[in-house]
Amino acid sequence: MKGVINNNVRIFTITIILLAVAGCLVAPVTAGERVLSGNPELSAAILGANEFSPGEDATIPVIIQNSGLIQYEYTYPTTLTPRDLPNTAKLMEVTLESGDAPVTIKSDPQKVGDLMGGSTLVVQFKARIAADAPSDSYTLPLKVNYTYLWAADQYGLDQLQYFYKNQEETLELPIHIKPRIVLELISIDLAHVNVGTEGYLDLKLKNIGNEAGRDTVVVLTQVGNSPVIPVASSVYIGDFPKDSVIPVEYKIAVSKDAEPFNYPVNVSVTYKNSDGDTVASDPVTVGVPVSGKINFSVVSTPDEVTPGSQGVLEVVYKNTGAATAYDARARIITVDPFTTKDDTSYLGDMAPGETRTAQFDVSVAQGATIKEYGLDSELRYRDALDNDQVSDRVTVPIKIVTLSGVLGVVTNPYFIVIIIAVVAGSGYLVMRRRTRKDIRKGN
Repeated sequence: MKGVINNNVRIFTITIILLAVAGCLVAPVTAGERVLSGNPELSAAILGANEFSPGEDATIPVIIQNSGLIQYEYTYPTTLTPRDLPNTAKLMEVTLESGDAPVTIKSDPQKVGDLMGGSTLVVQFKARIAADAPSDSYTLPLKVNYTYLWAADQYGLDQLQYFYKNQEETLELPIHIKPRIVLELISIDLAHVNVGTEGYLDLKLKNIGNEAGRDTVVVLTQVGNSPVIPVASSVYIGDFPKDSVIPVEYKIAVSKDAEPFNYPVNVSVTYKNSDGDTVASDPVTVGVPVSGKINFSVVSTPDEVTPGSQGVLEVVYKNTGAATAYDARARIITVDPFTTKDDTSYLGDMAPGETRTAQFDVSVAQGATIKEYGLDSELRYRDALDNDQVSDRVTVPIKIVTLSGVLGVVTNPYFIVIIIAVVAGSGYLVMRRRTRKDIRKGN
């Protein structure tokens, strides 16, 4: 019995081994793929609108598509699969050129990598449209250099040799340049433009674009928080032909908080184009040089006054600013221990650097403290455009001093009290003597 069992086990084991070997022999073998033909087929177009304006700094987005297909392919157990496909454009370099178009391309050639068949990519190019570019349609050449797999030869069961070819293609990108007015600043002239005043800004503008405007309005606008503000911002000029030059004048105001500096304003035009539509040009930024404000200072030495006195205070003012002050008047602001019945003095016109003397009738309280004081004053004047202006406050120094010498002794309050006491005492003695004489005569 034991021998029979051992034989059965041996037969079962051999059977399992044979089945395993047979299974290995009939197992499927993974096949490779061999691509026979196919190549990249590229096309390009501008993504979005392809219309541009004269004088425009443009970003041109170019979409490149590879529509290349695989034409033949076969599989075989001993065939190796190539790493690259022949319809893939590899190591692409893209260059946009201006051709005959009035366009300057600012971007260098761009390396964009690989583009497989059926895929797209977008490349951005910076360009400048000429300000005087005629309105027309143009073509921009797009040069594309790339490498693709031309063939792959297999040696044995484990070796492939690749053969690549370099290819250069020129694709065409159509663009259209719209008619438009483009402004150029020819000259700028200023009159009475100072901090805190109003003045005039004169501009000469040229239409260097490819469009003639009708019903044209030239508009001056403030830039951000610039302290230069147009008082009247629009000037109507009517027709504005190509290459014509027009003069415009604007009244502008400058904030009192500004400093002498160049500040920007924008100038543009709105007009009717050849289609009858109302459009606006791109603004041109103009730098406006602003001169300093009209300032005054006191250049005289401090007057000396005494307690209880009244007299004329003379103050010499100087125009330390950058423009003439017309019809100037000085006003002094008194505080205790000073008073005045007339706080204003007429000075007249004061050009930069000129001085004028003001006179104020000032009284000093009897008990004033002996020290130096500073009284506020201000000057009211008219600017070059006859606008009423008030200066910043100017300090007028003044000293209260004691009188010296005999006059100082005589005016000393203690001395006065003593004199009064002496006079009173003397009067009392005189009256008493008279009274005694009268009594004696009566007896």
